[in-house]
Amino acid sequence: MPRRHGYALLAGLAAVVVLISSGIFALTGLVGRDGTARNGSGTHTADKGGRSGGSSGTGLRPAASPQWIGTWSASPVGPEPRSETGLPGQSIRNVVHTSIGGTRARVTLSNLFGDKPLHISRASIAVAAASGAPAAEPGTMRPVTFRGRPTVVVPPGGQAVSDGAAIRVPYDGDLLVSVFSPSPSGSVTHHPFSRQTGYGAAGDHTEDVSGGAYEARTKSWRYLTRVDVLNPDAEGAVVLFGDSITDGISSSLDANRRWPDVLSDRLRAEPGAPRYGVLNQGISGNRLLSHHRGPSGLSRFTTDAVNQPGARTIVVLLGINDIIAPPNERDAKRITDGLRELVRQGHARHKRVIGSTLLPFGGHPTWTAELEAVRERVNAEIRAGRVFDAVIDFDRAVRDPYAPVRMLPAYDSGDHLHPSDEGYRRMGQWVDLGMLRAGNPGASAGAAGFAGREGVVAAPARF
Repeated sequence: MPRRHGYALLAGLAAVVVLISSGIFALTGLVGRDGTARNGSGTHTADKGGRSGGSSGTGLRPAASPQWIGTWSASPVGPEPRSETGLPGQSIRNVVHTSIGGTRARVTLSNLFGDKPLHISRASIAVAAASGAPAAEPGTMRPVTFRGRPTVVVPPGGQAVSDGAAIRVPYDGDLLVSVFSPSPSGSVTHHPFSRQTGYGAAGDHTEDVSGGAYEARTKSWRYLTRVDVLNPDAEGAVVLFGDSITDGISSSLDANRRWPDVLSDRLRAEPGAPRYGVLNQGISGNRLLSHHRGPSGLSRFTTDAVNQPGARTIVVLLGINDIIAPPNERDAKRITDGLRELVRQGHARHKRVIGSTLLPFGGHPTWTAELEAVRERVNAEIRAGRVFDAVIDFDRAVRDPYAPVRMLPAYDSGDHLHPSDEGYRRMGQWVDLGMLRAGNPGASAGAAGFAGREGVVAAPARF
């Protein structure tokens, strides 16, 4: 090769190296250490479609790094009554209970039911000093940012996912997630009947460690719909999708005695078990087929269950409100077909979908022999293995063996529809943990993988 050609080739290679290095440098300025994309200036504005720079998937992340896993969640239900102007000038401190721990945390704020842009000027996250209390454990308070900025504007119908904050999130502990909105921002998206006390304060007290300013109390989670963690040992998340029985409406206040809490405790305590987040996507009063107390199960399943970070297995307990609430669905096939549609949606994203039989409601004012027959036809189809990949027979777990249309009194909260704390404990203990871990999402897991536990009906997976 002539010498001048060799020099030209070396010069060309050097130019390529400079271009590649410049590109890497530019990407480094746009992508945070936790993989979240960043812009150069201004307030971060979340996507109206529910995507934000914090989790849009545009950030680059090393293949070997841990993935975000949900540790807590709550489905947005609707606009909070009498909140037409939002909560301007107030700090909201949500108290949430974790399932899995981690070394970093990010939060999702929702304006799904808002009719104006939601302006958040400051947010924070901390470990609670005591269960259910508004005070933070000293040294744990962290600011929450969005694309590196303390402010975010969430458009009506949208959500914003924050950057990851370096905080040691405990297993089975309480977190405080606080936000401050300085101006009127329209109806507040909330989750009522949280069975968890939340707090409010006048002025910006998002980083108040003592919690002394938080004198107002609420029984709703406001704006906050999810907390995710980074945990290198995590295997994924189990999503529990349902109505008030999953939401835990009759469980003891601030005690975390819903059946999803019991299940989470069991998963965490099992020696040598993989680590799973447990996400509660129950909505009190929710129906499968029609909108009532939140979007219908059919319309919210992909967003609330399938798309949860790290979701591997989904457990469905839904349909009783379609039967007992006007106009009272009397066609059992419509309900089972709706449940099959949930399974189809889950399989489309390689999730295994387990289902439960509907619990007895004999003694409730809505009970009639005709509606009981509908429930029994739905349960018969579920037990036959023609709906879900596998079945948890919660009906059998809590019913009175001498009066099977009713719950056993020890498991009944007193309204003959919702379980008591003991009933929820029974449900959480009834689940075969092997069923939740069996198989690999997206691959067939035969009935043998689910068998071997009384009250559990196995069904072949359909992928």
